[in-house]
Amino acid sequence: MKISKEARRTARQLIRYTLRDGKVNEDTARQIVAKLIAEKPRHYAGILNAYSRLLRLEVEKRHAIVESAIELDGNERRSIAGKLKKQHGADVTTDFRVTPGLIGGLRITLGSTVWDGSVKSRLDGLRNALAA
Repeated sequence: MKISKEARRTARQLIRYTLRDGKVNEDTARQIVAKLIAEKPRHYAGILNAYSRLLRLEVEKRHAIVESAIELDGNERRSIAGKLKKQHGADVTTDFRVTPGLIGGLRITLGSTVWDGSVKSRLDGLRNALAA
C-alpha cells in the first residue's frame, strides 16, 4: 500500500505526541489509534500504517538483541546489559540469543545500529579483501 505524504506527515506528528521523555507512552498510543479508528479521517489506513511503523522503530531503539555463538553465563549477561544501559539509558531491554553461525564473538543490535564483533564477520571481511 502506498502511503501519501499527508498520511506520513500526520503519522510523524502523532508520534511526537506519543513520546514522553524520549519513550513511547503506551496509553497515548492506544488513545490515538482508537481515535483514528473511530473517526476515520482521510487516509486513515495510511496514517495507521505509517504510525505503527514509527512506533515499532521507536520501541526497537530501546531493545537490544545480543547474539553469541555459545550460551552466555549470568555474569556475562549482566555485564553486557549493564554496559548497554550505562551508554544508552536505564530503560534499554536486552534479549540474548545463541547463533552458532557467528563462530565466536558477539553481534549486538540496538534499533538500526549493529555492532558486529563476530568471527564470521571478520572472516567475511577477509574473504572480500582477498577477492578484490
